[in-house]
Amino acid sequence: MNQEMESYLTSLVTERNALFTEMELYASEHGVPIMDLIGMEALLQLLRLHRPKKILEVGSAIGYSALRMAHALPESSIVTLERDEERIEKARHYFQRSELGERIVLLTGDALELQEKVEEYGQFDAIFIDAAKGQYRKFFELYSPLLSAHGLIITDNVLYKGLVAMDEKVIDQRRIRSLVRKIREFNVWLSEHPDYHTTILPIGDGVAISLKK
Repeated sequence: MNQEMESYLTSLVTERNALFTEMELYASEHGVPIMDLIGMEALLQLLRLHRPKKILEVGSAIGYSALRMAHALPESSIVTLERDEERIEKARHYFQRSELGERIVLLTGDALELQEKVEEYGQFDAIFIDAAKGQYRKFFELYSPLLSAHGLIITDNVLYKGLVAMDEKVIDQRRIRSLVRKIREFNVWLSEHPDYHTTILPIGDGVAISLKK
């Protein structure tokens, strides 16, 4: 999306409440990766259409998306995973300040090691993956067995600033080239997955929508 179109769509997003606006400002000032407004609105609309009762989020950060989902879906409960201590503390702070936090369970630790704890909460109608991009396939394989019939998995950042469409030779940093390669491989694997219908939308930083067959 070009800058003009992005700015126009952002201008149409309705004003958020004071807590959400505060969280957006904190994330911007401290370099915390949260979904951009256009991507966030798209995610919430997809979930409104799907109407999940239970949502699993892989990657809480400061709890912004978990609270936004709880606000948009008043009948849903959310289990969210985070390993960064500073972000965990901030997420708890925001959850405690909002009555929406009563419907959110925060599990701490590496998402690759939390499967047994997550299983205690049963199956989920939707899974939102927004954590370490190099581990996306592992997250998908680990938690997709917990998805209910006809469940939905949404994966963020699958276009990674448009770099997945560029020639690797023009990407200077070796670490970034490696990450782009992993995201490309994940996108191909996901698109060819026999158990899911997947579409990638060029919204925000790229959103993959995978519907269980």
